[in-house]
Amino acid sequence: MSSNQTSVNKQSDKVVKNRVAILGRPNVGKSTLFNIMSDSRKALVKNQPGVTRDIQSHNVEIWGHEFEIIDTGGLTEAEDEFSQLIQKQVRNFLPTVHLVILVMDGKLGLCPEDRDMVRLVKESGKDFLIVVNKIDRADEVELVLSEFYEFGVDLVGTSFERRWGLSEVFEWIFPRLAPDQELTENRGISMAVVGKPNAGKSSLCNYLLGEERFMVSDVAGTTIDAVDSQLVYKDRKYVLTDTAGLRRSAKRKDDVEILSAFKSEGAIKRSEIVLLMVDALSGPTEQDAKMLNLILEKHKGVILVINKTDLAKKELEEHRKNLRAKVKEEFHFFPDIPICFVSAKTGAGVDKMLDLVDEVWRKLHFRIPTSELNEFFTQVIRQAPAPVYGTKNVKFFYLTQTQQVPPSFIAFVNFPKGVDGAYRRFLTKQIRKRWGLEGIPIRIFAMKKGEKLS
Repeated sequence: MSSNQTSVNKQSDKVVKNRVAILGRPNVGKSTLFNIMSDSRKALVKNQPGVTRDIQSHNVEIWGHEFEIIDTGGLTEAEDEFSQLIQKQVRNFLPTVHLVILVMDGKLGLCPEDRDMVRLVKESGKDFLIVVNKIDRADEVELVLSEFYEFGVDLVGTSFERRWGLSEVFEWIFPRLAPDQELTENRGISMAVVGKPNAGKSSLCNYLLGEERFMVSDVAGTTIDAVDSQLVYKDRKYVLTDTAGLRRSAKRKDDVEILSAFKSEGAIKRSEIVLLMVDALSGPTEQDAKMLNLILEKHKGVILVINKTDLAKKELEEHRKNLRAKVKEEFHFFPDIPICFVSAKTGAGVDKMLDLVDEVWRKLHFRIPTSELNEFFTQVIRQAPAPVYGTKNVKFFYLTQTQQVPPSFIAFVNFPKGVDGAYRRFLTKQIRKRWGLEGIPIRIFAMKKGEKLS
């Protein structure tokens, strides 16, 4: 990783030192607690083990104190690849947290894996609280907790679903927060990383963040949550969102994957720029074209990131030339799409990719003075015959830019319905060419002169 790259927690003027991590076995209620404490639905919640696989965080304030709450994947001793990845991920992340909430299942009782987790947290030296969840009745608390007293640490009995026992959790956290800390401002260019499963999205995020905050695996479908993280590159801030691999609806195996796809689309909606990742060995496909259409429908800036070019060089001669030809074919409806070639594992091309992100962001926020815009507009409308509405020519009066992002324009005319798609594309092409705005979606609206903007 370049020396200019680091996570916000390492370089920002406002640094979060209060990190509270939620740990526990699968399906004990960690994500439910996370959603309650963060007052959000960021974490997927389902009565199925293994739904949470990535670490995600949210800034929280209680009683005037601010901290970062961390949700983690379920810890288990199972030997399947996901379980091993989660265990490695949590072990690597644990040294960076301040406090630990260890959630256990009051219905199932104490399990050998619970003892292993207590041992793991004790070895880390972190202060921790054991929260025993799923206690149906308040009068059963002492009986259920008696099984967990062997650890000799603070215990709280709760029911997350019934929302009781939570105040005791907050009361435990509050006095243990380090004083005078400020939350990192989550500002910067927001980027969502999308693409088909196994395109290398999490590998790219890992490289950018410089920590194993995301799981990386050769098994398709590892990431199921859309996860936000912050990073700094050359003193510029970014908010990075890794997402689940988007499949065609018919290939989504279960409702968890459907929920994941929904969250991925939500990540696209709230981002400014989308990095659409494509495997260099397979190149863009019809599914990638559908994803690009979705991104453009949401009016987002987009960059095509072609990954694994280190492998492609070994297997494909003139691979970039071939890939560009395939991109032109599949993405014929958006020929200006910015392209960069990277290797997420080695970091090759990543610096250029982020420079391209900055360039696209600048274009998205580009403003054109009204006088300059209309001087241009007068010249352009003379270059092509005016569209016809019924038997009458459409007359253009003036053009103005709205406050929307990406750049959007309103043409005031006598017959708005006469400004058809072909003429809008003509105007859009001319605007892109004149101000160097290739590669971003531009919208042209038509309104009747004298009509008030709502």
